[in-house]
Amino acid sequence: MFPRSLIFAIVLGVVAGPIFGIFLYEYGVEEQLVYVNGTSLSIVTEKINFKLGEPISIKIVNSGTDELKFPDASYGLVIKQLDSIPIFSPASAQVISKLDSHDEVSFVWDQMKNNGEHILEGTYKITSKAITLDGSIIEKIVIIHVFK
Repeated sequence: MFPRSLIFAIVLGVVAGPIFGIFLYEYGVEEQLVYVNGTSLSIVTEKINFKLGEPISIKIVNSGTDELKFPDASYGLVIKQLDSIPIFSPASAQVISKLDSHDEVSFVWDQMKNNGEHILEGTYKITSKAITLDGSIIEKIVIIHVFK
């Protein structure tokens, strides 16, 4: 009634689809916070998909064993559009800030730009730069999505 190749293709699709979906889901889920020996900086949010206007809690964590220094009291936090144009950075004093091993600092972003306008839905980058013990700069970037 039906050609064997058609039945084979349908069965293969039905079996391969869920297996491939599970593989891609596991590949796409990445831990935001992993503690390591040496120098490491992490940015942690409670999730990656947010509603428009929802406050976003951001933690900057020294996830390594070395002390990290930051050029200001905002711990190098900058929120950028996907094309790397900065839209928000907390007002802060220009003093050297430090995070010891496993210390963290928290911020809450109300999805407002520095100019007082609300952001639009889209994809944004949360970034932080730190200075390591040897004077080099490390940067961590986390991608978030804002939907209506």
